[in-house]
Amino acid sequence: MPGERDRIQGPAVPGSAGLCRRTGAAGRLVGMTIALVTGANKGIGYEIARQLATGGATVLLGARDPGRGRTAVAALGDLDVHPVALDVTDPDSIAAAATWIEAHHGRLDVLVNNAGIAIDGTHRPSALPLDLLRATYETNVFGVVAVTNALLPLVRRSDAGRIVNVSSALGSLTLTSQPDPPWGRELNLLAYQSSKTALNAVTVQYAAELRDTPILVNAADPGYCATDLNGHRGYLTAAQGAAVAVRLATLPPGGPTGTVQGEGGPLPW
Repeated sequence: MPGERDRIQGPAVPGSAGLCRRTGAAGRLVGMTIALVTGANKGIGYEIARQLATGGATVLLGARDPGRGRTAVAALGDLDVHPVALDVTDPDSIAAAATWIEAHHGRLDVLVNNAGIAIDGTHRPSALPLDLLRATYETNVFGVVAVTNALLPLVRRSDAGRIVNVSSALGSLTLTSQPDPPWGRELNLLAYQSSKTALNAVTVQYAAELRDTPILVNAADPGYCATDLNGHRGYLTAAQGAAVAVRLATLPPGGPTGTVQGEGGPLPW
């Protein structure tokens, strides 16, 4: 019979604001933090979940495939991590996850929108099938908006909510429009690249709406990490890339909002 950590349902935790953790001056987690990371059964999402849990958070590991979510949780040993079935392209799945989180935790302190896909292949922009473009936006943009909207009422219950959207330097129009961009001129990623530009705009919009609240909303560029997304061709580890999102997820009160940041700080739009 599976243990509590292997179930989609986790233990009930009171949602009183008095139990909310928040970050200290150095961004260290203090007290009880409830964090959800989407697309977290592998790669950067898995590392974000691991690092947040290592820092003291109760982490809800979102995974489209419940079995893979349970496997990922088992690999994390004794860390306070629990699987949550969540397909960011499925409204029913999103609603069910939001209902479960409210019932068992009462609030959400950290939301990391990590789930994303890159399926352009080698298509030049003029030859990219529209179904690939639509599918990319469905996960990388519409999925982020859908999950954020469903969970924002719970984030508002936190005394210092954090929303982090995992983006990419490829979404920077300033960098991509350079005559000689850092990644070269022959990169054919119309769908992925433009979806991250759109995600950056989404980040700014939510930050503007929430500017008079304690909630900070930022986008994270993890860098070129070796993950399934790029066939493990990256020169950074998933753990290195995850650190950027974790830093933004644990910003102290009064930290930046409405930015996209990489390892070295803010990136140009």
